[in-house]
Amino acid sequence: MSGMPAKSKIVQLVASGDLRLSANQTCWPAQQAMEEALEAALKAEGWQVKRAHAVDPAKKHGFIDSQKMGIEVFRGIDPEAPLIVAEAVWQYSHHVLAGLTTHRGPILTVANWSGQWPGLVGMLNLNGSLTKAGVKYSTLWSEDFTDTFFKTKLKQWLKSGGITHDLSHVKPLEKVKVPAKATTLGKELAAQLVTDKAIMGIFDEGCMGMFNAIIPDHALHACGVFKERLSQSALYHEAMQVSDSDALAIHTWVVKHGMTFQLGDDHATQLTRDQVRLQCKMYAAALRIADDFGCDAIGIQYQQGLKDLMPASDLVEGMLNNTDRPPVKSRDRKRTLFEGQPMLHFNEVDECAGLDGMLTHRVHRALQQPVETTLHDVRWGEKFGKDYVWVFLISGAAPPAHFAEGWKSAEGFRQPPMYFPNGGATLRGISKPGEIVWSRIYVQDEALYMDIGRGCVVDLPREETERRWELTTPQWPIMSAVTYGVSRDQLMAKHQANHIQVAYANDAKAADECMFAKAAMARALGMKVNVCGTLSR
Repeated sequence: MSGMPAKSKIVQLVASGDLRLSANQTCWPAQQAMEEALEAALKAEGWQVKRAHAVDPAKKHGFIDSQKMGIEVFRGIDPEAPLIVAEAVWQYSHHVLAGLTTHRGPILTVANWSGQWPGLVGMLNLNGSLTKAGVKYSTLWSEDFTDTFFKTKLKQWLKSGGITHDLSHVKPLEKVKVPAKATTLGKELAAQLVTDKAIMGIFDEGCMGMFNAIIPDHALHACGVFKERLSQSALYHEAMQVSDSDALAIHTWVVKHGMTFQLGDDHATQLTRDQVRLQCKMYAAALRIADDFGCDAIGIQYQQGLKDLMPASDLVEGMLNNTDRPPVKSRDRKRTLFEGQPMLHFNEVDECAGLDGMLTHRVHRALQQPVETTLHDVRWGEKFGKDYVWVFLISGAAPPAHFAEGWKSAEGFRQPPMYFPNGGATLRGISKPGEIVWSRIYVQDEALYMDIGRGCVVDLPREETERRWELTTPQWPIMSAVTYGVSRDQLMAKHQANHIQVAYANDAKAADECMFAKAAMARALGMKVNVCGTLSR
């Protein structure tokens, strides 16, 4: 790709959407508004937009909603033409990935800066998928497509076919002074992992078309980690074998420890007691299968297929990731499974997050820091006071250890019906203030990379947290995060995933030690590591 084709001032536009009709129909008005604003911005620069696929009157939306449709749409697109992928919603990257891999013209991914529907999340997932696939692209975002930042960068793309962003916050680990103690510990932990090896249990790969979330086996094996390819059908079957008394015991334990559930009687729209009990059965089943196969971590796809049989797995995931959690006996009742430790779960089978969590667990345990870790969506953000405060919002569950009062701060709300017909409780709460390490492992050039940095969780006024929840998804747990030395636009320009991994440390000094040791461990495992931002505000 060399510059912008000069034969015409027409840009093709595609919009990747969800696989679920209910989500596409609900979110379509936001996509329409975004496309109108984007078209106006392009028109102001003398360019026309040609939508490469029509709105479907029967489906009542204009998204590409399957890989099959995406391939058909790209057959009608000039492979040399400038192309924009416009996203105001969560999208399945594999709907458009096939066509984008052979598109030779300039590609621009664009999202609206809104928390309503996760267009930013969808675009970041597509960006990570394109990076993994080796496809050249540029990326851009805007609240209303009239701001100076957007217009300047758009002009650059229209003129040259590419966009340059400020990446001055990124430093290769080789250029960072790493404390000797952290380097030694990182090397020791890496050597131990490669020697002892670990198993990552995969309950069906490729959740929601997230190509970027699948680590090639050769890259994972080099870290001493091997996949146990399991099936959601096995998880469903095992859950059906769990006794009602075991499910009741798990539910009772959670309630006694302070969690509250917003219960109702209507299965279609409310969280019911039966949904929670089925989630408790899935929790026990997940632990028993993990024990059967010797898994060090597991990931449940939790979307297509399983959502039609069971409530969502979110409550399960939050419980698994917590050290203090309901005990589950082995089938022969002789052992408590994984007693006194989390069973690391990586949401949406994001293997990059799973590997990251494995490193985090080992580093934090060695340094006697909190071992609970989770991923969040990079959902949205706004400035509050002097800080730019991100809304990190995982799609259902966080470990209660991340909340101020643990289980007492945890609430269960029904997952939105447009995503989950069988409901299920989320594990919702407000992440407590404190020092964090954030990171992301991703795939580029068939190799593993890690971006890692420091930050903190801030304690916003409750009314501000509630406002942010209402502008996003109020049923889900929220983290109000500040990324030290990394601005909004810098994070968006560099981050290679919809997900970001986070873990707490007891204080700033301990968080610095954890970050350096984890970075050193990743480098010793052969990853290319970037340290992003600064150690403090």
